[in-house]
Amino acid sequence: MKIAFITPAADIRRTFSYRLADKFYGPRHPMTGPLILGSILNSSGHNVVVYEELFKDINFRKVEEADLIGINIMTSTAGRGYEIADFIKRKTNKRIIIGGIHASVLPQEALEHSDQVIVGEAESVIKDVVEGKCKEEIVYAPAVDNLDEVPFPNYSLLKSPYNAINIMTSRGCPYHCTFCTTTRMFSPYRRRSSENVIKELKIHKKRGLKYLCIQDDNFTADKERAKEILDKMIFNRLIFKETFFYARMDMFDDPELIGLLQKANFRRVFIGIESLNQQSLKYVNKKQTLTNIEQMRDQLHKYKFKLIASFVIGLDYDDIDDIQRMVRFSKEINAYQMQPQILTPYVGTPIYDQLEAEGRILTKDWKKYDMMHVVFQPRNMTARTLKNEFFNSLSTFHSFRAPWNDFKNLGWMDGMKKMVFCVVIKFGATIGSIRFLARA
Repeated sequence: MKIAFITPAADIRRTFSYRLADKFYGPRHPMTGPLILGSILNSSGHNVVVYEELFKDINFRKVEEADLIGINIMTSTAGRGYEIADFIKRKTNKRIIIGGIHASVLPQEALEHSDQVIVGEAESVIKDVVEGKCKEEIVYAPAVDNLDEVPFPNYSLLKSPYNAINIMTSRGCPYHCTFCTTTRMFSPYRRRSSENVIKELKIHKKRGLKYLCIQDDNFTADKERAKEILDKMIFNRLIFKETFFYARMDMFDDPELIGLLQKANFRRVFIGIESLNQQSLKYVNKKQTLTNIEQMRDQLHKYKFKLIASFVIGLDYDDIDDIQRMVRFSKEINAYQMQPQILTPYVGTPIYDQLEAEGRILTKDWKKYDMMHVVFQPRNMTARTLKNEFFNSLSTFHSFRAPWNDFKNLGWMDGMKKMVFCVVIKFGATIGSIRFLARA
């Protein structure tokens, strides 16, 4: 059977300016989920192709050649995923299966655009669903107990451009931030053995790609396991030109871990600081304090990580001053990139339940649930003010002076990438502000 998996991209992420900025944001690493499912089906004799719309427009004439189309959706891409499903169904009447985080929390909605919906982690059911042995319209898949038994993603199936390997060494997160969807989809928190991770990395290293992304929501959640993996990567010379990973501030509490991260060339790190307001940190159950943030500031001056500082703006205890303090702080710590995200109440999270109960959800147009639109009524400012402050913070941080420290501290290439990225972001923020004000 011919099978095509599609990961759609939200409208704004398919624009020329966004794709241009994305090239300079960092290496392109595809999602592993469809590649793992493709590996399972390919091993069973099916002909599988995988498309990632974020990186390049999809040739739907090729997709229509498939007998079955699987679409993986999150909330911000649900609308686009439904458009694709409806288009293919009208034109070809081919069989459609939808899965992913959004489909797992709203399966009845997804079923309106598909023949079957898979809720949860699909590895254990995908073969039976595809081959018609599992006929339920909504298929509930259990969480995988032993992640070492999951096949490695098959990158040869991917028909979209990429230049980095994505690897997931764990699923879920031991923390439960109230705005996050991770623990609602991937629960409980599970880890692969270091031996299994190294086995996969050896395969990818032979393919010659220079960049690696650790897809875990928090690679350093289990510090001892992280150190074990890093030790083995160093011993086996599995060092990439640059490795990107997600972590929490508490990674700086362990000097041995920091040393191994640097030896393994884990240079680029995404850390969710979320807020500089202690009440807000408590509100989202972040389990970190302003003291932790100050300690991280001291460590960042010592260790030259390329930090992507992530913040959630619009929290109930935040005001405009907190947003402006976010920009100043990100400059003070010389963050490589600052990533503000407008609070987005995803279905299934405690934040959504709270705002829905209070009547503060302004729209359920899922295309706007992309962390760049205001979809709820903020407590301490208007929706219009929050959107304006989002664009202002991006424009202020990514000024034309921002790259100079990177030229000095990180080198010519990183400085040039930052310069181009700042130009594109500043242009995008300006255009976004103008369009927003025109609609207001």
